[in-house]
Amino acid sequence: MQLDDLPDWLPAWCRDQLGGEPADVLFRLRQMSVVFGLRLAGGTDVVVKARPDDGRAGSCVAAQARLAERGFPCARPLTPAVGVGALAVHAEEFRPGGEVLRGDSPDVAVRYAEVFAGLMAELTDVTVAPPLPNPRWARFDHTDPGIWPTIDFLDERDQSVVPAFVVDTAVLVRKRLLATGLPCVLGHADFEAQNLRWHGRRVWVVHDWDSLAWQPEAALVGAASGGFAGAGPPTLAPVRSSEAFLVAYQDIRGRSFTAEEQEIAWAASLWPAAHHARWEALHGGSTPVIGDALRAQAAERLRRAGIARDPARSRGT
Repeated sequence: MQLDDLPDWLPAWCRDQLGGEPADVLFRLRQMSVVFGLRLAGGTDVVVKARPDDGRAGSCVAAQARLAERGFPCARPLTPAVGVGALAVHAEEFRPGGEVLRGDSPDVAVRYAEVFAGLMAELTDVTVAPPLPNPRWARFDHTDPGIWPTIDFLDERDQSVVPAFVVDTAVLVRKRLLATGLPCVLGHADFEAQNLRWHGRRVWVVHDWDSLAWQPEAALVGAASGGFAGAGPPTLAPVRSSEAFLVAYQDIRGRSFTAEEQEIAWAASLWPAAHHARWEALHGGSTPVIGDALRAQAAERLRRAGIARDPARSRGT
């Protein structure tokens, strides 16, 4: 990408917020947000993130800044979230390097659980406005009609291609999650391998702080226990690895989950998987990776969540 291809607003924004205009483009990524790696005229490398302003960004950036101040391995924000038209934009330090830790074995699960436990412990003392609405793949607590949160570009597709077992699982899991009265806390809702980098056994950086959420601790931990191994397309870790993650997390935090928290954790491990399986089906993937994993594991995870599947609903299609 060339400088001439940058959005019209970006050079002036960098000059006003960072004291220098872009002199070179290091990279550009586009997912939920648009992310620019830039070298400023003074030689400083920065990352600028822009995403639709849904009211979440201010809290997410503020929480990230407080963790960085305490020495947690994350990029330090250089600006608060600033409104630019319909966008929320902020800049942070460029923190390159490190490797993705791949694998979904119980041993790997424990390493991720150690990081997640430290992350959740640090967030305990961070006070920001709840970053609502929660990220769409974690938004079981939505108030939209129907089982899924409203996502126009998904909703306009042919829903009949979504396997019935995916919908049935989502219905059962959401009902259980909404029934809990557990208090909400701040936590990372996209804790996947692709969002962390490691130097050997030491985590170097945790990315994607746009994905903070406001949900019960057990739900956040459960979702992480299911999705931690995602190094590309979303995946669902083996049940025994999720179990190792949950046990290690509780050991590190020095508190055993109650019976209800255990059930909520296992239920929450299924909600993002169901969301991603729906996405996979609606986009016509030839190999339903997470759909197959969900089909294979749903019954056991539902059992551990204390959810009885109605045989009449288990059509398996």
